[in-house]
Amino acid sequence: MNSLLVYLLKSSALLAVFDAFFLLVMRRSGWFRFNRIVLLAGSVMCLLLPLIPVRLPSPTLYSQWIEPVFVVAFNGEAPLVETSEATVPGMPLWQTLLLLLYAAGALATFAFYVRSYGSMFRMFRRNPGEKHEGYILHLVDQETPSYSWMRHIVIARSDYERYPAILTHERAHVRCGHSVDLLLSSLLTVLQWFNPLVWICRTELKLLHEYEADDFVLNQGIDATQYQLLLVKKAVGEKRFLLANGFNHAQLKNRITMMQTSSKAAWKKLSLALLIPLLAATTLLLAECTSKETEELTEPTVSEQAQPVMETPAAEPETQAEPADESEAIPFALVETKPKFEGGDANQFSHWVNQRLHYPPEAKQKGLQGRVTLQFTVEKDGSVTGVKVLRGVHPLLDDEAVKVISDSPKWTPGTVRGEPTRVVYNFPVVFQLSK
Repeated sequence: MNSLLVYLLKSSALLAVFDAFFLLVMRRSGWFRFNRIVLLAGSVMCLLLPLIPVRLPSPTLYSQWIEPVFVVAFNGEAPLVETSEATVPGMPLWQTLLLLLYAAGALATFAFYVRSYGSMFRMFRRNPGEKHEGYILHLVDQETPSYSWMRHIVIARSDYERYPAILTHERAHVRCGHSVDLLLSSLLTVLQWFNPLVWICRTELKLLHEYEADDFVLNQGIDATQYQLLLVKKAVGEKRFLLANGFNHAQLKNRITMMQTSSKAAWKKLSLALLIPLLAATTLLLAECTSKETEELTEPTVSEQAQPVMETPAAEPETQAEPADESEAIPFALVETKPKFEGGDANQFSHWVNQRLHYPPEAKQKGLQGRVTLQFTVEKDGSVTGVKVLRGVHPLLDDEAVKVISDSPKWTPGTVRGEPTRVVYNFPVVFQLSK
């Protein structure tokens, strides 16, 4: 499967676990700044965890259920090589369509944010505002909901003259750096636009900003009842700038409730310790399985989803972990340290083959297609020898596959007990014409 799709699958699963935990446990606590840090830091951690390679010797949820369905399964590390006029080289059509859909959604989300940010920046250019200590104040003559972005505060002139609490509220947004949070949240929703919990937590983050700003206003000595009446009075009108921190942007009922309760139970902070085993367990469930040699092999037909076939020996791995003599090659599944191709694993070799494999024109004219299974040996010096066809389709396709594999540059040889050894591969190449 395409590495980007695998990353998106794993990161979205981790984010779903983290966001669900946060919404269930932390959302009603009075630790506003602490919750902000946890929400942002946890989201970044969920994006980074899938980049750490985790492999287990035993089967996992990913290797048993997800990989066989959504990933081109293979025994060993040599992935399926496909040639099709309808797809990206080496990538099945369904994966290409998924990537295109993901790219379209990400671009649409990004375009929405660019348009919204552009609206604010154009307003700042039209109305330069007045510099004050720590912020720039933009007064507008027409009635408009107040909002802030970075050091900029926009308020209707009438509100500025009649309701000083509004300016205090927006100054709190600037002082706490809430715009940076929203910028990071925007980037997260571009990457994970398909994950509904990410959007819900973005809304929750904006609520936390309002809670923190409200708390700041009340700590300045402003009467809570009068302030709540002001919120009710101003909670009308459209939200013109959806990306900015605004006086009317949050849910009014929640804001008033949090001003009245502001529960700061210490146990909720301590409960975050549960996130560590939860995320660790999710990471392990999504880990790849390194024990492929005991899996049962199938020989699918051309109409099925093709699977590469790696050799599985009849004897136990312990009895064949070291060759009896120098001429005997070890099957790929049993070698202690796998051979590497140009610094990468066998996936790198698959990409190398994809770039050089061509569909013979005569084979296209005759409508020839199918799976060619090859076998070759990576010698102790890294050279590729003994390329032969184990199961062919037609000489035109067989010869093309053999020619490309035979031109392989040297590998880094595999080892057993630290000594270079010969390793044998079974490598499938599927020739598929577009419909």
